[in-house]
Amino acid sequence: MKVAIAGAGAVGRSIARELLLNGHEVTLFERNTGHIEPDAVPQATWVQADACELSNLEQAELQTFDVMVAATGDDKANLVVSLLAKTEFAVNRVVARVNDPRNEWLFDEDWGVDVAVSTPRILASLVEEAVSVGDLVRLMTFRQGQANLVELTLPPNTPLAGKPVRKLDLPRDAALVAILRGGRVIVPQSDDPIEGGDELVFIAPAEAEPALHEAMQLS
Repeated sequence: MKVAIAGAGAVGRSIARELLLNGHEVTLFERNTGHIEPDAVPQATWVQADACELSNLEQAELQTFDVMVAATGDDKANLVVSLLAKTEFAVNRVVARVNDPRNEWLFDEDWGVDVAVSTPRILASLVEEAVSVGDLVRLMTFRQGQANLVELTLPPNTPLAGKPVRKLDLPRDAALVAILRGGRVIVPQSDDPIEGGDELVFIAPAEAEPALHEAMQLS
């Protein structure tokens, strides 16, 4: 995919690196000259410009991009970027970062947002759900409501230990997107083994969640 990211701070750069590792084409927009560091993400295209300005997006031909990620530290800027991307350039997928959870209600289709990501909300979900070993926790629901981001923690003595990702018997339409292990975030490859204590993050439709729990041998 061809992905535009507004905001080249720590969050924007991290997103860019992950997308590049997965073979996508990434362009970073940053208005602050102090944040322009092409050596930090050398494979990305860097554009020193304010993504809230229509003329800058026109010059970058934003209509040719598949995804816009509004990842600045300013919620107002992220909303403007999202609205311009969707209404002026018909970008198919718009993902926006929510910095202040009190503003989350604004990040909807009216502002051109397909998926709103609030880190405080995700962290709060983990706390409020009192996550324990074997729990399947829904972290967030994507805007269209067709899939959820869910997390489960494997027990230390899981019978899946040592099993490669490719041999996991996952239900249809469920995908393993990340493994959290000892403070590391691992983008799973087919040969990566599962370990006891791993926190596994999946994208799955709600109807697949019971089968997913069973597939992880937690039932």
